[in-house]
Amino acid sequence: MEQQELIPHLFRNEYTKITAVLCKRFGFEHIEAAEDIASDTFLTAAQTWVINGVPANPVAWLYNVAGNKAKNFLKRQHLFQQKIAPALKNAPGFSEETGIDLSPQNISDSQLQMMFAVCDPCIPAEAQIGLALRILCGFGINEIADAFLTNTETINKRLSRAKEKLRQQNVTLQFPAAAAADARLANVLTTIYLLFSEGYYSESTAATVRKDLCLEAMRLCSLLTANEHTNTAPVNALLALMCFHASRFDARVGTNGEMILYDEQDTSLWNTDLVAKGTWYLHRAATGKQISTYHIEATIAYWHTQKEDTPEKWETILQLYNRLLQIAYSPVAALNRTYALAKANGKAAAIKEALQLNLHQHHFYFVLLGELYTGVDEEKARRYFEQALALAKTSADKSAIMRRIQRL
Repeated sequence: MEQQELIPHLFRNEYTKITAVLCKRFGFEHIEAAEDIASDTFLTAAQTWVINGVPANPVAWLYNVAGNKAKNFLKRQHLFQQKIAPALKNAPGFSEETGIDLSPQNISDSQLQMMFAVCDPCIPAEAQIGLALRILCGFGINEIADAFLTNTETINKRLSRAKEKLRQQNVTLQFPAAAAADARLANVLTTIYLLFSEGYYSESTAATVRKDLCLEAMRLCSLLTANEHTNTAPVNALLALMCFHASRFDARVGTNGEMILYDEQDTSLWNTDLVAKGTWYLHRAATGKQISTYHIEATIAYWHTQKEDTPEKWETILQLYNRLLQIAYSPVAALNRTYALAKANGKAAAIKEALQLNLHQHHFYFVLLGELYTGVDEEKARRYFEQALALAKTSADKSAIMRRIQRL
């Protein structure tokens, strides 16, 4: 890999690890110092490697430089003398000569503990996702702003307020106590799923960023499955769910970036490796007595990866949606259930229930109504597609809806 490609690659993979370890050492109140040292390490690499060449082990070089910069920070900074040192000196085993522990185990633990910290329920969900993207995924402010369809000033303010709130709440980097572990882990999973959904359903025009969001959500969930403290059935179910969804990612988006509905997808583009991976995690999730919404959604997603279009398949999906809505109702799940209802029991039954949903703010609602009325009442189908067109936000989605209108 060439140097101009290597440093961005390492930044995406190692920046978050270094930041998490340093933040764990300094305390969350000094997270900006941890981020600065991690960033400065890569700046040093860019300046040094262009002169001396890339070292034999670039990752070890980065860890060594980051460790030295961190030790210098601890020794020299006035902040250390006034605020950090008194607290650290009371900690068991403290020594000013102690190096920064960048061992694989400490990196893994630090990242997971950081995950619990940024997913603290004391800050809003959007701020949790933003911090996760910045601190755990290494996204730039511009990329985060693009993902949220806003500007960098808004993101900077949002992240700054979130960090200040976490400082005020004295949030620390540690695994939650056993009594609170399930609730805190549930909050982490919610944030990861929101992050994935932000990429999977986002209306941003930057398609590559959307896919990055999904892959980062899957990577964070994989970290949870690799740790004995967090490798639970719901975690495996969520990872299975995301694998199944991601397996159809390439088939779901057309060459012009438009959304391709399920019936029109090229099944040869479905990623069989991700389907197999999702199936494996779904089996791992089948432990204990707990059935989470992730279990049900993952099973629904599994059936969507099965290419055979049989009545049994859609009846199974319909019953799973019925169970899901009983546990946790959501408008999106209700909308998706209507599609399954049409496939299982016909369009007439689906139209009757779809009209009761009244999701007039969602252009997909009107796209579904347009599809249901196609072949039943072409004039109504056209009217609903035109309502969808008025609500669609991206040119790609508008083009896809226009093609449906032209086919009537």
